[in-house]
Amino acid sequence: MLADADYFPRMNCRLFSCRILAGFTAVLLVTNLSAAETFRVAAYNLENYLDQPAGTRQAKSDAARAKVRESIRALKPDVIALQEMGSRSALQELRAALKSEGLEFPHWEHVAGFDTNIHVALLSKFPIVARRPHTNDQYLLGGKRLRVSRGFADVDIRVNEGYEFTLLSAHLKSKRPIPDADEEEMRFEEAKILREKVDARLAANPNANLIVLGDLNDTYNAKSVRAILGRGRTALIDTRPAERNGDDQPHPHNPRYHPRNVAWTHHYGVEDTYSRIDYILVSPGMAREWVTNETYVLNLPNWGIASDHRPLVATFETRNK
Repeated sequence: MLADADYFPRMNCRLFSCRILAGFTAVLLVTNLSAAETFRVAAYNLENYLDQPAGTRQAKSDAARAKVRESIRALKPDVIALQEMGSRSALQELRAALKSEGLEFPHWEHVAGFDTNIHVALLSKFPIVARRPHTNDQYLLGGKRLRVSRGFADVDIRVNEGYEFTLLSAHLKSKRPIPDADEEEMRFEEAKILREKVDARLAANPNANLIVLGDLNDTYNAKSVRAILGRGRTALIDTRPAERNGDDQPHPHNPRYHPRNVAWTHHYGVEDTYSRIDYILVSPGMAREWVTNETYVLNLPNWGIASDHRPLVATFETRNK
């Protein structure tokens, strides 16, 4: 039988060890809880992510695909909306390659619109609980009936039991002239159709958590972008991601202007211009959960190997406010 002097020190050591272990476990739980209290939503135009040539579009090179994956891994998104995605097989190839590199997206959506070569798609770590792909929206322009080229992805995503949001992903008509109609007017008509879907959602629930994102192919003050943003109580908020390079000051002369930090998302090689044409826009309800200092444009070395666009990401809290 152990003497008291032998027993109690050993018992105290065991208690001390248990307390250390419990404390360590609590730290891990708090760390994991903190990590789960926010989620990231990204947008990325992949510039012809094709697994085989289509018309004048070439298949994506191995080097470009690798750089796309590097960019996505750097963002660590929970949900990512993709533009200029090729076929479903191209999307599945990207999913499988990302999974092999440690980034798994169990849930996905691929929307094939009027354009037969490039599409909108998304990858998600969270379940997609509703899907409303818009593939046949039409409008009249100059006496001609035209269709929205790439369609719109429209899904509801469940982050947890208490938080869901709707994601509308778009890739509007490019600025490339075509003989059918004026490209600016086409983009405006597509934007109005997209805004109708926003209005319908917010009419049903003014506090709805809604993200509208993707390649809108025009600058902030263009009439197509203004149409999507809307006005009044249901106006969308532009998250305006920018590089995390230390520039965080407002415009020095006029607070109504955007700040001078670097927010461009697209390089047009013909004119050697840089423009902000990719957006993450949020409803007033979703803006309450928006984490502004974790919203940015990815500035990755040699980013142009992947695409002529840079990806952008916004972060949100996982509970309604």
